[in-house]
Amino acid sequence: MTPQEIRWLAEAQAGSDMAYGRLVAAHQSVVRGFLRRILGNGWADADDVAQDVFVHAWQGLHTVRQPERFRSWLIGIAWRRAQDYIRSNQRRARRDQDWLQSLSTPEGVSAEERLSMEKAMADLPADVRACLTLSLSEGWSHAEICASLGIPLGTVKSHLSRGRERLLKALGEPS
Repeated sequence: MTPQEIRWLAEAQAGSDMAYGRLVAAHQSVVRGFLRRILGNGWADADDVAQDVFVHAWQGLHTVRQPERFRSWLIGIAWRRAQDYIRSNQRRARRDQDWLQSLSTPEGVSAEERLSMEKAMADLPADVRACLTLSLSEGWSHAEICASLGIPLGTVKSHLSRGRERLLKALGEPS
């Protein structure tokens, strides 16, 4: 670290946001570059983790005892945050995979038909899609949907009727 960076560290430890901002500016390219190489899945994820790193660093700044080791201390935080991020993504992927495997395709429905249905559902407005999902997939009554989503009963009925029509049209079946 340069003598100027050591001064900024001391000022930041004393509570100066401006000094900490200067430290971030001086070290962000190293942290972001490290994370981009470690995560290897896009700059946006690495930048999100880097932001988390600098928040954690700000919160733990008082623990830095050797100013000349600030950069390695910062990279240590980046490493731990990256590991947390990777573990979180792995857990999310396992949950998604378990969920996908739990879905069963009804008898007589081909994989192509199922994909067409999913695409047609994705093209619907969110409120219509929510009503259809609860009605068709979960078997909810109109009253249950109305109460859960906070949508008037007439609107729920309209969403279901129009949504079914749009799905049938998208799937190439007469309505």
